[in-house]
Amino acid sequence: MSGPDRRAFLAGAVGAGSAAALALGAGRASATGTGAAAEVGAGAGAGGSGLPRRPRDADAMAAGILAGIRPPRFPRRSVDITDHGAVGDGATDCTEAFRAAIAACAEAGGGRVVVPPGTWFTGAVHLRDNIDLHVSSGATVRFSRDPAAYLPVVHTRHEGIECRNYSPFVYAHGCRNIALTGGGTIDGQADATHWWDWTKGQNGGVSPEKVDKLALAAWAEQGVPVAERVFGADHHLRPSLIQFYDCRDVLIEGVTVKDSPMWNIHPVLCRNVTIRGVTVDSPHGPNNDGCNPECCDSVLIEDCVFDTGDDCVAFKAGKNADGRRVGAPCRNALVQRCEMRDGHGGVTIGSETTGGVANVLARDCRMDSPLLDRALRIKSNPERGGYVRDIVFHGITVGTVGDSVIEIALDYEGIGSGAYYPDVRGIEVHRLTAQTGPLAWYFIGNDANPVRDVLLHDCAFTDMTDTEEPRPYVTRNVEGLVLRRVTVNGEEVRTA
Repeated sequence: MSGPDRRAFLAGAVGAGSAAALALGAGRASATGTGAAAEVGAGAGAGGSGLPRRPRDADAMAAGILAGIRPPRFPRRSVDITDHGAVGDGATDCTEAFRAAIAACAEAGGGRVVVPPGTWFTGAVHLRDNIDLHVSSGATVRFSRDPAAYLPVVHTRHEGIECRNYSPFVYAHGCRNIALTGGGTIDGQADATHWWDWTKGQNGGVSPEKVDKLALAAWAEQGVPVAERVFGADHHLRPSLIQFYDCRDVLIEGVTVKDSPMWNIHPVLCRNVTIRGVTVDSPHGPNNDGCNPECCDSVLIEDCVFDTGDDCVAFKAGKNADGRRVGAPCRNALVQRCEMRDGHGGVTIGSETTGGVANVLARDCRMDSPLLDRALRIKSNPERGGYVRDIVFHGITVGTVGDSVIEIALDYEGIGSGAYYPDVRGIEVHRLTAQTGPLAWYFIGNDANPVRDVLLHDCAFTDMTDTEEPRPYVTRNVEGLVLRRVTVNGEEVRTA
């Protein structure tokens, strides 16, 4: 589907990088706390653009999002991969057996392709229309560590930029009515000597992946056609573990995913996506984000557990020139009843905000680990552009974080000026409780482009310990900040 076709497709829907760059102390030398002891002062609470006095109704917002989401249904037909030659001994290559079983089921009209208990070794698995790949309890799909098992190259995205690259391990492109279900495990088998080592430079030099990332970014800026942005063999852009691209009516339910080369679950340009009861067990790898819906419309993520090496859930919308070329937003998404145990951010938006992110609700989630850097995070910079608006976080319970409980930062990667300022406004946090962390919040707009209209309502930050700032919160270049019944270390903080 072409770029214009994708934009038209999404328009018909219902409803409207590196943590080190923002580590404690980085970029904060000029970010002084403001106001009196119990106030966020001049400039922070004035000059807004009309934030409603009442918080948005989370139940009504959820109902509106859920109206556009319905899990797919499949014909009552089952095809077992063992009927097509698969052997569950963990050593026999079952790639062709997966392909044949999926093809047979699809050609019969669709249904369930069953992976029975056992350990099934394979290369790339590509789904087709009307296929539910069911990984049974007791089954492990163990993916090859040989990059050649993910060739030929496919149409994909790497960190918000389209290209031709190694196939994601479980992949679908342009499909309708697809699912990955069951109680089994999807094991990417990535480790320090397979896939993750591509991020390490030799003798302190630039990593092989960085070389390819710079080339891809340059081609996108120059307008090189996607078909000519070819990586794959002899290149080092890590693929995602699960990626459904330009698909409609998608379900991922019940499985455990672990040790991805890069991002674990990555729906792109999809509509009507349900991700339910999934466990992401991938805390050790670089950029091992849990679930990154990108340029998707109508997304439900519920009852999941995330233990990741980067952001747990991150909503994205394309990056820089390529994001502007595709021009598709990420919108109408609900995250509920999830647990975030480790990572750079619990629920995150960005940094790839170029196509815009809107109408996202995260509610009734628990985020608690000494290894979770931030609970709620919005990140962008003046190279990204786009917008982030109408975002609500409701009923979030936070234990311990390593940095700030809430972060809104428009200087991601230390970039504070540029030609494409992101428009970030209409951010609400209701009924949040947080136990321990350095900062309650870290809100940093750009000098020429403030964050606008932020509401904190019924929030309590119990033991915030940062002593580098006058207060354990930072507010700079924010217009229309409203604090209502907000306490930090037992003291009420009010808008001046």
